[in-house]
Order: sequence, then C-alpha cells, then structure tokens
Amino acid sequence: MKRETSCCFTGHRPDKLPWHGDESDPRCVRLKEEISAQIRLAYERGYRHFICGMARGADFYFCEAALAFREERPGVTVEAAIPCETQAARWPERDRDRYFDLVARCDYETMVQRGYDQGCMLRRNRYMVDHASLLIAAFDGTLGGTMYTITYAIRQGLEVVTLDVEA
Repeated sequence: MKRETSCCFTGHRPDKLPWHGDESDPRCVRLKEEISAQIRLAYERGYRHFICGMARGADFYFCEAALAFREERPGVTVEAAIPCETQAARWPERDRDRYFDLVARCDYETMVQRGYDQGCMLRRNRYMVDHASLLIAAFDGTLGGTMYTITYAIRQGLEVVTLDVEA
C-alpha cells in the first residue's frame, strides 16, 4: 500500500476511556460516529487504506468503522497490524471473539513480531505510523501509548487528527 494514501489509528483501551467498557454510553456512541466521519473525510481526501492496531477499546471501534465503510466504497482496504501472536490470549472471551472476527474480515494482516515482549506494542505503533501519512487519534491527553504514537507521528511528519474522548 502507498503511504500517501494510508491512514492509521491510535486510541485508548477501555480502562482509560471514560465509559470503560459500556459502549452504550452516549460518549462512546459519539466517538464511534466521529471515527466514522473521520474515515469518510479521509476517503474524500484520497485515503484508501486504513491500518488498525487491533487493541481493545478505540482500536476496535476504528476497525469496525473502517470495515463498514469498505462495504460502501470501492477500493477501500483495512489492515490489522498485530503486535504479536498472543495479543488477545489473555482477554475475556467476548473480546477475543470480537478480535478474531475483525482480523478475519480485514484485507491484510501484518504480524509485527511473533512473540510478546515489552516493546512489541510500541513497535506495532511505529509500524503503523511508518506506513501511513495520516493518523486519527482518540485521545484524552494522558501519558501512555496513544500519546507516544501521536508524538512519533508528528516527528515523522504525519498529519494528526485528534478526537476528544471526553466530549
């Protein structure tokens, strides 16, 4: 895929989102709508490839929105960027099932490395940024992997669109 037509995503896991796992919360519903709107805007600007890190929480929302958008528009592809084989191994069964369903529906699957280690999530984030020119981020301003990814993207010259998870 061409970097100039690829968009990646970063965002918080359920424990850092204000609604935690309650996806019926109006703030979660609003974020999902905003993610869908940003994917649509990216498409209108020429982006056709969407890369998702496949973590629980905001990554799932992005992947689901990109897959739904793919059904509406020709030429859209979705890539699951997976940090390691065991990413979902310790998740609750419901989340694992959702993860495997999403990965199976993606057009591409990139395994950044085989085994888990402390740096595999950061390497996955760098992979996404290094293969895109636009980053959409669901971010609350706190330290962590999402902030790291945004900072890295800015240093790499990506355009960054930030979605406020608190709104």
